[in-house]
Amino acid sequence: MPEEIGLSWVAAQCDDLVDLPVEDLDSLAERGPLAAVVRIAERSVTDLDRPAALQLGRDVRRLLDSPLAEETLHTVWLGSTDKVFDPARDGVGARDWLRGIEEAWLSAQRRDDPAFVPPAAGPVTDEELRRAVLRVMAPLATDLTNAAETGIYPLPLPGLVPAQEQVVVQCCADLGYRMFLRAVKAYFVAVDENTRDALVALGERFGYPRTLVEGGLNHRE
Repeated sequence: MPEEIGLSWVAAQCDDLVDLPVEDLDSLAERGPLAAVVRIAERSVTDLDRPAALQLGRDVRRLLDSPLAEETLHTVWLGSTDKVFDPARDGVGARDWLRGIEEAWLSAQRRDDPAFVPPAAGPVTDEELRRAVLRVMAPLATDLTNAAETGIYPLPLPGLVPAQEQVVVQCCADLGYRMFLRAVKAYFVAVDENTRDALVALGERFGYPRTLVEGGLNHRE
């Protein structure tokens, strides 16, 4: 997933076990999901270009600084990933899970630069952008809800779309947009041309290339 950035890149890694390095899979099998995600967070520093890797620190800090409930954070994470990366399997709460990702990422950054200072979280709180994200989510909400709540695999996940909307409204429009997009791809929700174009246009407002938005989408003609 070379076009992905930040936490949505981590989620994409967790949603595609086939492409995970053997070392990550061994860590998952032997030590559990948190240890595997820590390895992925560490890899972000070398596997991504610098802006995309720095975005991981911003994304995690945005969520940690937000008033979002633990259940909301947990639901949004699971909706964007394969459920084998469920922090509950390790008996870890969502915020502690995010802190583990942040600590691993920060340690990896400081191995290369001991004086590294993480960037400010800088959540996107512009009300018009928030409304724009909610608008582009609306045409896909029913299909995504049905896929999450009635699908055989992954296991049913109730409340996904409301949780994603809370990320947009209570945390960050940018991160909410990317995590929603990741869930649409993870659940293989069909996207028609008009909705695809709306997603691409909104992505451009956040500075994302068309390839980041369209890569992995289930296009419906």
